[in-house]
Amino acid sequence: MKESILKVLDELEAQSALEKGRKVDVPPEDRMLAITKDTGEMLNMILRLKSGKNMLEIGTSTGYSAIWCAEAIAENSGQITTIEHNPNKIKRARENFEKAGLSDVIAIKEGMAADILTELNSQGKYLEFFDFVFIDADKENVIKYFDLIFPMVAAKGVIITDNMLYPEKYRPEMKAFSEYLRKNPRLRTITLPVGNGEEVTIKIK
Repeated sequence: MKESILKVLDELEAQSALEKGRKVDVPPEDRMLAITKDTGEMLNMILRLKSGKNMLEIGTSTGYSAIWCAEAIAENSGQITTIEHNPNKIKRARENFEKAGLSDVIAIKEGMAADILTELNSQGKYLEFFDFVFIDADKENVIKYFDLIFPMVAAKGVIITDNMLYPEKYRPEMKAFSEYLRKNPRLRTITLPVGNGEEVTIKIK
């Protein structure tokens, strides 16, 4: 891994640890709420195994997860489209992508996830386009996001959803989401106890 990428990941991990330990005062809307390092490593590894080229991320935050993914997808001349509505987080993410040398790999779409996903769907060119998706946004809308995303996922595409197990306050929404997925005959899905709990879903033909 390039030194520039490692440096940014280390900086973001340190900041996340400070925020989780309440050692810095950050407004709730600007907290990183980042994935764990082992989740980042898992995303990176799956992208490498899949030779992923077109990735969609819902919830950029300050860019930690996107950087883990971009490090792998860049080797296949791939591209990440990531969605975020918080202007402060978008600014910080862009700075982090620039420092990591990954700005040309990651494109941020600014706005509400449901609006942008609806717009992408309407364009037609994204039908079965993405081979890898990462969902890490507001949990109350996770089923809505999944339904908007699903037509844009290629056969054998992977969808990974964060926070299936932690924080515990989200468990009712995530349990309902997991049960919803298991009723869909067009996919296979499993909940893994990695990080905050990851739902790994594969779209089948």
